[in-house]
Amino acid sequence: MTLVQLFKKISSYIKPYKWLLVLALILTFIGSLAAQVNAWVLRYTVDKVNDLTVSERAFNEGLSILGTISAILIGKEIINSFIQFGQKYYGERLRILVARDLAQDIIDRILTYRLAFFSSGGNKSGKLQTRIDRGIESLTRLIQNFFIDILPLFANSAVALIVMFNANFYVGLVGSSIIPIYFYVSWLQAKKLRGARRKIKDLRENKSQGIITILDSITVIKFFIREDMEGARQLALQNSLTETQLKTRRISFLFDGIKSFIEQIGVVIIIILTVFFVLRGEMTIGAIMFHILLFNNVSAPIRQLHRIYDEMNDALIYSESFFQIMEAGHQVESSGSYKPNKISGKFEIKDMNFTYPDNDLRTLEDINMVIEPNKITALVGLSGAGKSTLINLLDKFYLPDSGEITLDGRSLDDYDTAYLRDNIGLVLQKNHIFNGTILENIRYGNPDASMEEVIEASVKAYLHGQIEKMPDGYDTPATSLSGGQQQKIAIARMFSKNPPIIFLDEPTASLDAISTQQIKEGLDAIKKDRTVIIISHSISQIVDSDVIYVMKDGRVVESGTHDELYVKEVTYREIFDSMAKSMNLDKISGYV
Repeated sequence: MTLVQLFKKISSYIKPYKWLLVLALILTFIGSLAAQVNAWVLRYTVDKVNDLTVSERAFNEGLSILGTISAILIGKEIINSFIQFGQKYYGERLRILVARDLAQDIIDRILTYRLAFFSSGGNKSGKLQTRIDRGIESLTRLIQNFFIDILPLFANSAVALIVMFNANFYVGLVGSSIIPIYFYVSWLQAKKLRGARRKIKDLRENKSQGIITILDSITVIKFFIREDMEGARQLALQNSLTETQLKTRRISFLFDGIKSFIEQIGVVIIIILTVFFVLRGEMTIGAIMFHILLFNNVSAPIRQLHRIYDEMNDALIYSESFFQIMEAGHQVESSGSYKPNKISGKFEIKDMNFTYPDNDLRTLEDINMVIEPNKITALVGLSGAGKSTLINLLDKFYLPDSGEITLDGRSLDDYDTAYLRDNIGLVLQKNHIFNGTILENIRYGNPDASMEEVIEASVKAYLHGQIEKMPDGYDTPATSLSGGQQQKIAIARMFSKNPPIIFLDEPTASLDAISTQQIKEGLDAIKKDRTVIIISHSISQIVDSDVIYVMKDGRVVESGTHDELYVKEVTYREIFDSMAKSMNLDKISGYV
C-alpha cells in the first residue's frame, strides 16, 4: 500500500471534519508567514547595528531600534502562540474524532463476519487485537503527523524557499537542491527497513497472542509446573523482537547520520556563498544570518523527516493489516430475507460436507439427517465426531462446503440470519458470561424481558433461590459466581428467550449431580412442543430422546431409538455401555 492509496482510504473518515482541516490549513498558512519574521528582523537588526557602529551614532538611536524589534518579535511570538495552539488543537481534535470513527467502524464491521473468519489461524484474538490497536494508532498518528507536523513544516519550508530565491537565486538553488538528496536517502532508508518492519509487526502479533494464551491457560500451566517452559517460549519471541528492533535502530541511526551530514553541508555552502556575496559588496552583513535562518526554515522538515518518515512507514505496514480486516468482504455473514410467520423446526440435511478454515481434514462427510419438529433428537459420539460442528452449521455460523440444509422445506441460506437465530436457543458446555450483573446477563437472551420474566427464567434454571441469598441479588456481578451458577445463568438466558428450536451442547457438564437433576427437570419442561437437538454424555437425556444419531469420524453411522440401536450391538451399544461402566451403574443399582 502506497501513501496515496492510504490517504484515499482514510479520506472518507476525514471528510466529515473538513472544517477542522480548513481551519488547520488557514492557521498553517498564517504560521508559515510568521515563521519568516525572525529572519527579516535579524537581517534588519544586524545591518542597522552595523551602520550605527560604523558611523558612531548616538546610543539612544540604537535603543530605539532595539525597542522596535523587541516589540515586533514579542508581538510575533504572541500571535504565533495562538496559531500553534489552534494548529495543535484542531489537528488533535481531528485525530481523536477519526480514531473514534475508525474504532467503531471496525467493530461494526467484524461483528458482521461469520465465525469462519475468527477461527482462521491468522485471525486469533491476540493478533486481531494487535492489528486493530496498532492500525488505529498508526492511522491517527499519520493524520497527526501530516496536519500537525508535516504540513506546517513544509509550509514554512516552501515560504522560506521562495524568500531565499527572491533574495538571491544561487542561495535559493542551494537550499532547494538539498531537499531531493535528503528525500532520496530517506527513501533508501525506508526500503532497507521495510522487511524488518513487517517482521516486527508479526512478532508483536505473536507476542500478544502468546500473552493471551498464558492468561487463558494459567491454571493448566501452574498445575503442570510449566511456568519455565512458557516463560522460555515468550523469551524467544521477545529476543527475536528485540534483535529485529535493534537492527532497525542501527540502520536508522546510520542513515540519520548521513542525512544530518547532508544538512550541515548545506549550511556550510550557504555560509560560504553568502560571505562571498558580502565580500563582493552584493549583500549586507545581515544577509549572512538572514540566509542561515531561512535555510533553517527550509531544512526544518528535513530534521523532522527521519522521525516522521519512520512513523509513516510504520503506519503503512499496520494500516495494511487494519484495512485487510476492514475489507474482508468475503467474510461477511450471509443472510437471506425469508421470515416465515412461524417456524415448525424440521431440519433436513442432504449429502452435506464441511471442512473448517485452515484445516485440510474434512470435519463432516456425507451427512444425511432428518430432525423432526416437536421431538428430541440426540447426537451421540466420541469427542471429535463432529457433533458440535453440526450444530454450528444448523445455526448458520458456518456454511457447508457442499450439500444442503433445509428448515421447514426451505434452504437455510434463504432465511434471514438474525430472524433464524432469534428463533433458536443455544446452551453450550461452557457459556460466555459478560461483565455485568446477573440481571444483565439473563436479559441478554431477551433485552425486553420484564423483571417477572427474568425471575421466572431463573426459577426454571433453579437459580432464583441462590440469587435471593446474595446481598446484591440480581445486581451481583455475574463473573463472581461459580462455574455451575454461571451455567445456570446461560440456561436461564435461554429460558427467557423462549425459542421454538433448542440446541443443547452438554448443557449440564459443569453442574453437580443435584443441579444436573434440577436442570434436567427444567429442560424437560421447555422441551415440550419444540424441536430439540441435544449433545450429551448423560444417559438419562439420551434415553429420553425420540431419535438418536450416532456419529463417528465426521459421519453418521447409525440412527434410531435407544431400543433399536442398543440391540444392534454396534457403535451405539459400545458407547452406551462405556457410559454405564464409567458411572458404575452395576454398583449404584444396588442402592436404588
